[in-house]
Order: sequence, then structure tokens, then C-alpha cells
Amino acid sequence: MLDYVLVTVATLMFGVQFLLNNLYQRESGNGIGATMTFAFIGGIIGIVSLTLINGFSFSATPFTLIMALLSALLSIAYTFCSLKAFEKINLSLYSLFAMLGGMILPFFQGIMFYDEPVTVAKAICVVFVIAALVICTTRNGKKGGFIYYFGVFVLNGLSGVFSKIFQASSYEKTSEAMYSIWSAAIKLLISAVVIVILIILSKKRRDSEPMITMPSPKALIFGSAHGVFNAVANFILLLSLASLPASAQYPFITGGVIIASTVISAIMGSKPSKKEILSVILSFIGLLALVFIPI
Repeated sequence: MLDYVLVTVATLMFGVQFLLNNLYQRESGNGIGATMTFAFIGGIIGIVSLTLINGFSFSATPFTLIMALLSALLSIAYTFCSLKAFEKINLSLYSLFAMLGGMILPFFQGIMFYDEPVTVAKAICVVFVIAALVICTTRNGKKGGFIYYFGVFVLNGLSGVFSKIFQASSYEKTSEAMYSIWSAAIKLLISAVVIVILIILSKKRRDSEPMITMPSPKALIFGSAHGVFNAVANFILLLSLASLPASAQYPFITGGVIIASTVISAIMGSKPSKKEILSVILSFIGLLALVFIPI
């Protein structure tokens, strides 16, 4: 039960992240400059947050560094696809692609490669969560941009896949917090290098629109808040994977995010529609199945 309490906390953070990502895109755009600035801000805030959690203790292993590099590249690519996708589709449709990928890929990974059993609880949760996603999705996006939607689907799913690989691996590795710190540090380094390159290129193209600009105060706030939630939430999920199967954890997260996003929207003054209320009910039934039916 404690595992689900921790995952619920992380789920609430993920619900806020979708909103912060959208707000940042509206404030700063979706180009490579905005992407790298977002990654840079998140890297700094992530390192600070996780270092406080880790107690200023540092260590490294080759496996940890390799996985941290892959995680950092994945995070930057996901941010780029997300900002591009927001130009074409609304938050509802974006959430559909992101959450389906985040649920389906780790779900099948756990079953196919880690011998996690298919149980009644998992089946009920997946069916009800998929139904909730389909019902609450509003399809009023612009045409085009399929590559970015697909990118959001796959890259968000791979985030869970990488976490499971790190947690289940028998290679010598650091603590979960240290792995998360290295991921944030490498993301910070990569984004800093690209930002410097973009600044140099912008100076050479004086007559053109600059490739990167200083973020506004609002963008800094959105990016910093996202960095805290992202770092801490993913760290919590990494911890819980030690005792909770991926095929149970990620459907729970997806259903939880549906509920959290609806509640957050209601708090911000957006009255939930009948479809959204129904999707929350279906998601809640799916979560109850995971919590109370043996997995």
C-alpha cells in the first residue's frame, strides 16, 4: 500500500507537469532554442533538488553513466517533441499520446522481459484507463505533425522502460537518487553546449531572427517548477519500481494523471465536462482494481 501512496504523490506531480509544459510553450515557443533553455533550467533545478534528497553524497559507475546519458538524451528529445506537438494539438490530445505511451511500453516490457504476470487487476486497470483516455480526448488539433505525436508516445514510454532497466539490472550501479542526479547533470551539460552553439550562430546571422533568446520571468517560473516536479516524481517512480511491477505501476500512473489533470483544471476554473467526469470515474475504478485486487 505504501508503494501506491508514493506513486500517487508522483502522479500528482506529473499532472502538474503537463500543465507547466503547455504554459512554457505558450510563453517561449517550440523551437530548438526554447527546448534547450527548458532543458537547461530543468537540469539545474533537478540537480539542486536531488542533491538535497541524496544528502550531498556522490558516486558513479559506468553502467549508471551510460543509462544517465540515454535518459538525458531521451528527456531532451521528449521536450522538443512536446513543444512541437503543442503547436498542433490541444492538451487533451497531447495527454492521450503521452499517457498511452507511458503506460503501454512499460506494461509490455514488464510482462515480456521481466516475467511479470498478467493478472485480473492489471487487465481491469488497463481496459478502464484506455477507455477513460479515449472518452476524455478532444480531437480538435491541426493537421500534420504526426512525427511529433509519435515521438511523444514513444519517448514518454521509453522513460519508464529505461527506469525499469536501471532498477532491475544486475550491473554495478549507484543509488536511484545518484542516477537521477547524473541524468540531470548530463542534460544540463548537453543543453548548455547547444545553447552556446545557438548563441554563436545567432551572432553570425545578425539579419535573421535570433535562434535563442533570454527566457521571460514567467518562462523561468514554469521551467523551474517543471524541473522540480519532474526530478522528484521520476525519482519516486524509480524507487517504487524496486517493489512494484512496471506492468502495475505505469497503468496506475496513467489513470492517476487523468484524475489529477481534471482536478487541476477544475481548481483553475475550468468546469469539467460530462466526458471528463466519466473518464475520472473509469480511471478511479481501474486504480481501485490495482490497489485492492492482488497483482
